[in-house]
Amino acid sequence: MAALSQLIDKYRPDLGPYHDIYRTLHAAPELSFQESKTAAFAAAHLQALSPVFDIKTGIGGHGLVGILRNGTGRTVLLRADMDGLPVLEDTGLPYASTARQLDNDGVEKPVMHACGHDMHVTSMLAAAELLVAAKDSWNGTLIVLFQPAEERGAGAQAMVDDGLYTSRGVPKPDVVLGGHVMPFRAGTLGSRRGLMASAADSMRVTLFGRGGHASQPHRTLDPVVMAASAVLRLQTIVSREVPPEEPAVVTVGSLIAGQTENIISDKAELKINVRSYSVETREKVLRSVDRIIRAESLASGAEKEPVFEKTSSFPFTFNDDTVTAALEARFSSHFGDGYNSNQDRLYGSEDFSILGTAIERPCSFWVYGGVDPEKWDAAEKAGRIAEDIPVNHSPFFAPVIEPTLTRAVDALALGALTFLT
Repeated sequence: MAALSQLIDKYRPDLGPYHDIYRTLHAAPELSFQESKTAAFAAAHLQALSPVFDIKTGIGGHGLVGILRNGTGRTVLLRADMDGLPVLEDTGLPYASTARQLDNDGVEKPVMHACGHDMHVTSMLAAAELLVAAKDSWNGTLIVLFQPAEERGAGAQAMVDDGLYTSRGVPKPDVVLGGHVMPFRAGTLGSRRGLMASAADSMRVTLFGRGGHASQPHRTLDPVVMAASAVLRLQTIVSREVPPEEPAVVTVGSLIAGQTENIISDKAELKINVRSYSVETREKVLRSVDRIIRAESLASGAEKEPVFEKTSSFPFTFNDDTVTAALEARFSSHFGDGYNSNQDRLYGSEDFSILGTAIERPCSFWVYGGVDPEKWDAAEKAGRIAEDIPVNHSPFFAPVIEPTLTRAVDALALGALTFLT
C-alpha cells in the first residue's frame, strides 16, 4: 500500500498553477447545461497534458470525456461535475464571481460556484496530469469525465441517454469513482459502505384561486392563504407521519403569489424539495405531499385542482461494499488519521451513481473537507459550527485552496490506482 502513496508523492504535479486554475474557474461559473466555457477549458488542458487522451465533447450537453488507454487491465471512470448555481456570491474573495446568466426560466441571475464544482474540475485536471506522468506504473484504461448539470440531477442521465457508453464510444468502466468537497475541516476525507447520500425529489406546484380587489376578499378565493396553510401542514409530514428513526426532509424553498399589496392573486406557486433515505419513506412522503396539497385546495373551495410538475429527481447514492473496502485500505494507509471510513450519510443528493447503475457497474463516492483548519477549530471550540461555517449552496461558501486541493487530487489518483495497478 505504501507503494501507491510513493507513486502519488513522486508524480503529484506542482499544484501552484492549479491554484490559479481554481481561481479562474471560481470567477467564471456557468449554470447547468450552460457549461460550454468550462468544458472547453478542461478539454484544452487535457489535450495539453498529453496527446494520449482521446477526448470526446458535447455529450449530454457540454459533457466531456478524456480516455487514456494504457495497455490491458481494468477500466476506471473518475467523475467531476462542472455547473454553478444561481447564487449571488458574498465571500469577498478577490476572485469572487460577478458572472450573470439567463436561467432556464429566462430570468438573468447571478452565478456562483457555491457547491465547489470548481474544486472538482481543478482536482480532476491535476489528477489527470499525475496519472499521465505515472502511466509506466499502471495498466488499463482511465476515463476522466466532466459532467454537466449535476445541480439539476439531470447531467449524468443526459450523458447516458446521449450514447455515452454506446454511440459515443466510451468504454464501459469496471468501477465508477468520485468525490465532493464539503463544509468539513480541510485535510479530512471520509467514505462509507452502503447508502452514502439521500434521494431528492423536487416539484413545482401551482394552486389556483380567484383574484380580485384586496378590499373585497369575500369576492375572491385567496391562493396565498391556501398556500400558507399548505406550507404549515407539509411540515407535519416528517414530525407526524415518518418514524422518528427514519430521516426525511420536506422543504418549501419558494412561495410566489401576486405582484402588489392591493390585489389578491389568482394563483400561488410552491417549489418543494423532499429528501429521503429509503424507498419506502420516499414513496410515503411524496404521497403525503400530494394528499396535503390537494386537500388544502379542496378545503379552500378551489374550483380548479392544483398542478404538479416534477423539476428534478436524484437517485439514492449507494457505495459498493467491495469497491469501497478496497478504497478504505488505500485511503487509511495514505491519509492516516485524516480518513474516516464511517462517514455520516449525506443529507445532500447526487446523480453521480447513474454513471454506474445505468450499466450495472459498482460505484463509490467520498467526501473531503474544504474549511480552513483554524476557522474550523475556532468554531468547534466555540460550539458555533452551524453558525460560523457556511454550507454548500451558501453565498459565503468558499473552500480554502490548500490543503483541500491536495487531498482532492490524491484521493482521485489513489482511487484510480487502486484498480489500475
